[in-house]
Amino acid sequence: MEQISVKKTRVGDVELALSGPVEGQHEWIGQVQTLRELLACWLVLDEADLPLSPRLVGPPGIGKTTLAMAAARTREQPLYIYQCTSDTRPEDLLVTPVLAESGKIAYHASPLVSAMLEGGVCVLDEGNRMNEKSWASLAPLLDHRRYVESVIAGITIKAHGDFRCAVTMNDDESTYEVPDYVLSRLQPTLDIGFPSRQDEMAILRYHLPFAESDLLAITVDFLQRAHELDLTFSPRDGINIVRYALKRLAQEEDHPLSADAAWAESLQRVLGTEAMDLDRLAAERQQSLGKPLPTMDFQDFFFEEDDPLHPGKDDDNPLI
Repeated sequence: MEQISVKKTRVGDVELALSGPVEGQHEWIGQVQTLRELLACWLVLDEADLPLSPRLVGPPGIGKTTLAMAAARTREQPLYIYQCTSDTRPEDLLVTPVLAESGKIAYHASPLVSAMLEGGVCVLDEGNRMNEKSWASLAPLLDHRRYVESVIAGITIKAHGDFRCAVTMNDDESTYEVPDYVLSRLQPTLDIGFPSRQDEMAILRYHLPFAESDLLAITVDFLQRAHELDLTFSPRDGINIVRYALKRLAQEEDHPLSADAAWAESLQRVLGTEAMDLDRLAAERQQSLGKPLPTMDFQDFFFEEDDPLHPGKDDDNPLI
């Protein structure tokens, strides 16, 4: 079995085993201005200046972590990601004691602390799933002090001058209310919007270069329609729909499915039966807004409006 070497460093009298950086080459496609805004947050203009720690806000699957990865790669810095959860404890964020083979206590630095010591970029992913007690342990890191205190190891850890941080936050209901004193340290807010049709097609082509163009086009039409209706279906959902559809098409050799049937089945399996009727789903979620919603039949995903083969072309009362 291959042995993985662990880098170690000392802080005071304590030896810390560092977490390794994340390896990945995912490209950020489209929304170049948002990438420039994130890079601007991490600039330092003077010795008295400090980098900002922005929060990247948007629905799940929109590419917030990918954006931070692209920014770290642009700056040629190692990237560390810490996945925040509702049961994250302060020691999980900083230094964790473990029992070594020798029977002694060893201390492992989290991805956040490793980024602090190595001068890397740390992304606190889905930060608003984390409780206030854990956020409180990061307060001195996110202001002018730029350090953390590990009670477990009994040490104070100062951030390297090149250390940068960003926090991703999903704007859904399964999150905590982040305290104001924390939000005031996580500035500015960069909203990540849904991609344009052209960018969304480019994203799907990048991740699924082996997929047929027609299958990608149907998926992009569906996603763009969902965006118009303020539904939170994301490019990640589209990638999963196409992947499952392709696997079903490849699987049924004796009784092959049509591409349309495989896509419809995949849509239902990935997003649920309610996704088969976007207008109804949007109406249920937005009825309190009292806003009229544009209509589209499910068949419109497969036929252009002026297509002579469109089943509802000559129907004065198409099925909505």
